Amino acid sequence: MTGLSLQEIEGKKCYSVWRLDSPCRGCPVTLAIEDGEPHEAELTPQNQYQWPISQGSWLSKAVPLKDAEGRIIGAVETAHDISDRKKAEASLNQLNNELETRIRQRTADLEKAVETLRNAFDCSPIGKALISPDGPFLRLNPALCRMFGYSKEELLTKTFQDLAHPDDLKAILANNKQLLAGEIDAYEMEVRGFHKEGSQVWAQINVSLIRDSAEQHSLIAQIQDITRRRQAAKETEELRTQFMQAQKMETVGRLAGGVAHDYNNVLGIIIGYSELSIDKLEPESLLRDDLKEILNAAARAKGITQQLLAFARRQAIAPKVLDLNAIVKDMLKMLQRLIGENIDLAWIPGKDLWYIKMDPSQIDQILANLCVNSRDAIADVGKITIETKNVVFDEAYCADNAGFVPGEYVMLAVSDNGFGMDKETQDQIFEPFFTTKQPGKGTGLGLATVYGIVKQNNGFINIYSEPDTGTTFRLYLSRHVGKVSSIQKKSTAEIPYGSGESILVVEDDVSILNLTRRILEELGYIVLAANTPENAIRMAEEHAGTIHLLITDVVMPKMNGRDLSMRLQSLYPELKCLFMSGYTANVIAHHGVLDEGVNFIQKPVSKNDLAVKVRDVLKNSG
Repeated sequence: MTGLSLQEIEGKKCYSVWRLDSPCRGCPVTLAIEDGEPHEAELTPQNQYQWPISQGSWLSKAVPLKDAEGRIIGAVETAHDISDRKKAEASLNQLNNELETRIRQRTADLEKAVETLRNAFDCSPIGKALISPDGPFLRLNPALCRMFGYSKEELLTKTFQDLAHPDDLKAILANNKQLLAGEIDAYEMEVRGFHKEGSQVWAQINVSLIRDSAEQHSLIAQIQDITRRRQAAKETEELRTQFMQAQKMETVGRLAGGVAHDYNNVLGIIIGYSELSIDKLEPESLLRDDLKEILNAAARAKGITQQLLAFARRQAIAPKVLDLNAIVKDMLKMLQRLIGENIDLAWIPGKDLWYIKMDPSQIDQILANLCVNSRDAIADVGKITIETKNVVFDEAYCADNAGFVPGEYVMLAVSDNGFGMDKETQDQIFEPFFTTKQPGKGTGLGLATVYGIVKQNNGFINIYSEPDTGTTFRLYLSRHVGKVSSIQKKSTAEIPYGSGESILVVEDDVSILNLTRRILEELGYIVLAANTPENAIRMAEEHAGTIHLLITDVVMPKMNGRDLSMRLQSLYPELKCLFMSGYTANVIAHHGVLDEGVNFIQKPVSKNDLAVKVRDVLKNSG
């Protein structure tokens, strides 16, 4: 320890051995000699002591040494190297300190994680709940409270059974049973619940099981409000249904449009030659009755074609600004005859009714079809009510009522107290050829025609019906601001004849051309007939006299009827024009012949209709 030999140490002061000027402070030897009591101390040599060993720890123990009389004559000192023990203690202390530091850090991390999980639970925008298997809520977040309209305190007094729809509760309980039995780990389903105010809430729930250290079970549920999504899905399905209906209409429209021209030409020939033949027969001729039957069949075929075109919104129309009350009032007698005396017809006109813009003949079609439909729904005696009034729909109303469109409308309602319709029938009622009547009792085109006319005029229909109660059809027609048009009633007088006026007829179908020429000649007109626009122009240029009227087909090869009329009017400025066509409205509309003030007649045309129309055009020409 000192680096000195025994001879060098013996007889010297201990502190001198340590090369100190005076005893070290707290030296056990000094203390033992001073008070006669044993002392010990841990000594850590320092370089200032000039010890050979500059580091390490030593345990010094000293007891007083006494003579026979008990006087202290010195001390006995023992010294032990405790460096290893001190190092072990220091390492242990360091380990304890590190362990305490780690424990404090882990505790802080755990508290932070718990706080994060708590915030994630409470602050989640999706409803979350910890639920007892019996049903009571153990913990829940604000999002769940907002979803169902309750405060946190109110919900904690309830069970999930209180909120669930009865029709969904059985499935929820069955899934929970499987969870508790360990048969499934989790489940997901869409369920309905009830808001505090009573409204229905659609929710998607994801539920799993939690087991704590004491093997206690609880359910953790994530509950997402999908009410808007369900509503959007419902609206999408309604739009899909409407799109499918539109596709059906378009398909039928294409079919009708594809055959309308040729079919109408054929019907025109049947009707025209039947009429010409009837006029040449004696009244008592049996052949006359046969021809009338052919004529009647052709008229029915013409009606079916017109109904198909109406359904497909492709019929040619001549819209006018109308007072709907006046139109309905004029039809009441005819409608009463149509439905029969056993059915009461009530008329409730709206006050200060707005104007609409439609083809008057379409109003006739609508009322006739709806009243016939109502008549067939009444077994014996009953009542049909026709009503009109002004209505306005705003955005908020239309958002809650599918199929309604915001705007100002004139409502036309036809109600009956017949046997009514179930939901399945109502879903198909406007489809072409759908009918609940017995075979041979109807074509299934009546309501399809009504639907097409309303859609063609930018309106919509609403149906309310209950089995054994009755049905109400409400038609909403767009309001129009303008002066009321005068409606010319069909004349019941004899067929008007001509006075030798010259008429140029242009028709690319030779059969129709020859028929039209014969009819007009028998009506007293001078007829120039051309089967092409080029021939028509040549005839007009070579004709020495005046041409009073041009009757031309609209769609022809190389030149359409409108362009032909403009060309000929350069030769005959006073020339009047009458356009005719068997094509559908969408085909001829872009030719401008359906514009207001333009004279147009739809094929097939009867002798009487042609005579009246020609006389009307010539008369209005001044």
